Amino acid sequence: MNFKHILFIALLSILTSTVYAQFPKGVNAIEAKPNGITTFTGNLSNGFMINDLSWASSSSNACFPATQNHKFTGKHVLHAFKIPPYSEVYVTVIPKNKNANFSIYGYQVGTSNYSVVPNLSSCVSCEAEHKWDYSKKGKTQDHTRTIRFNSTNHSYNIFIGVTGADGLAEGEYTLEVNLKSRVQNNEEQKPLKMYSAKSIKGKTVAYKGDLADGVKIHDLSWASKSSVACFPATQNHKFTGNHIIYITEIPPHSKMDITVVPDNKSKNMSIYAYMVGLNNNAMMPNLNSCVTCEAEHKWDYKKRGKTQDHTRTVHLNAINNPYKVVIGVAGADGLTDGSFILKIKTE
Repeated sequence: MNFKHILFIALLSILTSTVYAQFPKGVNAIEAKPNGITTFTGNLSNGFMINDLSWASSSSNACFPATQNHKFTGKHVLHAFKIPPYSEVYVTVIPKNKNANFSIYGYQVGTSNYSVVPNLSSCVSCEAEHKWDYSKKGKTQDHTRTIRFNSTNHSYNIFIGVTGADGLAEGEYTLEVNLKSRVQNNEEQKPLKMYSAKSIKGKTVAYKGDLADGVKIHDLSWASKSSVACFPATQNHKFTGNHIIYITEIPPHSKMDITVVPDNKSKNMSIYAYMVGLNNNAMMPNLNSCVTCEAEHKWDYKKRGKTQDHTRTVHLNAINNPYKVVIGVAGADGLTDGSFILKIKTE
């Protein structure tokens, strides 16, 4: 590498750091990745009280009415990120304690505007979500809170406030930033690690693997396409670690159960599998359609009458024709290592 290349990389690093360093001190800067979910884990105890909430009900902000102020009287933790042009973003706060009453608000301003509440005189738009006073027809509300923003032909700064209702000043939470954009994630995609796997009707075949041998799939938009329908974009973070791919076949008139068993029960892994024609070589992230795709990951909530351990299983079946089956074992929340056993049971 010559001196010019070194200088360019150094300048690029400085410029990138500067972009996110511009957000004021005390604001958690988030580098939201296009077409994926970026998460941040925090606690209200690290925030601060805002005694003057009049900015929220001013006509130039119109964030929430003064009659709802009590739902924003706890500690506030501020976050910020940039939304690129032609984008849509959903921001969700998920309290660790489902009984904790959280609220969320956010405001959209120009890229040269770094105003922090309560010193916000005006904004492009402001959104807030809190516990409802009354039920809404056809809708239900849980302990999570979500707000949405969009952009057209300009980029914006988005500031997010996570706060407690009725003076709540402590509580762990996860903030999810689900950014959908025409701007593509430009991280280089390394070649996938793929292995051939046998399936024997009437038997269970097992394979040993380790996520450390895999690679990340940066663009997960293929999974939420209606023609694939493997897992929704809201679950992308459960597939952001390394992926290892196994390719097998399912015979006609067969059922296949595919299970991943992590050696370490604390390692959070996910699994997915899709069926295509035997001569179809389409592979993620360039998968446009398939016969069917199934995925299993750690549940967000308990399911009535069911329990979940550290294993994950998907089920496939073939009727009149054989199919190629592509299986992916992935780490959740960026997990890049962990040994496992993959079991393929064909009946």
